[in-house]
Amino acid sequence: MSKKTIEKFTVERLEILGVTGKADIKLMPRLSKEQIKSMYELMLLTRAFDDKSVNLQRQGRLLTYAPMLGQEATIIGSALAHQQDDWIVPCFRESGVFLALSYPMEMLYQYWGGDERGMKIPESINILPVAIPVATQALHAVGIAYALKYRKKKAAVSVYFGDGATSEGDFHEAMNFASVLDLPVVFVCQNNQWAISMPVKKQTASKTLAQKAIAYGFKNYLQVDGNDIFAVYKAVSESLDMARKGKGPSFIECHTYRMANHTTADDYKKYRPESEVQEWKKKDPIIRLQRYMKSKKLWNESYEKELQERIAKQVEDAVQKYESTSPAEPEDIFRFMYSDMPSELRKQMKEMQEHLKAREE
Repeated sequence: MSKKTIEKFTVERLEILGVTGKADIKLMPRLSKEQIKSMYELMLLTRAFDDKSVNLQRQGRLLTYAPMLGQEATIIGSALAHQQDDWIVPCFRESGVFLALSYPMEMLYQYWGGDERGMKIPESINILPVAIPVATQALHAVGIAYALKYRKKKAAVSVYFGDGATSEGDFHEAMNFASVLDLPVVFVCQNNQWAISMPVKKQTASKTLAQKAIAYGFKNYLQVDGNDIFAVYKAVSESLDMARKGKGPSFIECHTYRMANHTTADDYKKYRPESEVQEWKKKDPIIRLQRYMKSKKLWNESYEKELQERIAKQVEDAVQKYESTSPAEPEDIFRFMYSDMPSELRKQMKEMQEHLKAREE
């Protein structure tokens, strides 16, 4: 009898841009000055959209909303790594991804306002609607990736999810399918440390979430500093490129932090210390990139002032368009459930119409 090592594993962490704004030149992805400024501007736009969304919800002008505060580098860095033919499968904290793809901002507000027409995706954008159930979208992404492979398309799929999703069965089934079928899909985990009030340390005994990919035979997996937009962009770009070339799935754990509430229906002060939040604010991804840009003479106060004014106008214009949109017809609840409406739904729709008519009289 003997014991021998069959295989060994290590988990790497990628960091490029430090808190002070200094970058490791050897690891820097190839980015033009215009691309770096676009990253910064999209992160600012994401935060402005986020701030306005929370305010609108508090005023009763939006429904429950999931903030992105503190996660802008993960969201924008990953979004910009995609090519035209790639597909994106979001969960519910990726409004910034939609914005990076030039999705109409007023339609995002429309969706968060409870009008499903806001998720009528323009045909030019390869993204699925917001997914509220935790982890179910991972299987949708695997299905799309399987279709791309079957059709021999040179494209890839990315799917977003939080640390909490890694505790769901759908996540593990999707990982297994992706690896066994060798599919062109990139799993982008936004590990923001908290699944509502559940900290990561109470979800798993694993030191990283990236290592969960090892059990499924993934060849490419790593943890990145999720507040470092250069690291996120580099990791997702390279993983998507591998997927397009038929080199299988990847898992990227973006180690970041949710500085706001889980949603506007949550109060994080009930379950986590304020000192923890303040420590992570020192790692703010926007300030980090701003410091880098300033050192490269890509940022100055006049540029910031003009940018802030332009973004503020863009957000206010989108809100005005959203709130001036005619409300959806109640019958839409029934009309778009099936291609051919079943008799039972026709009966229910008629009852609703009669009820509404009686109220008006």
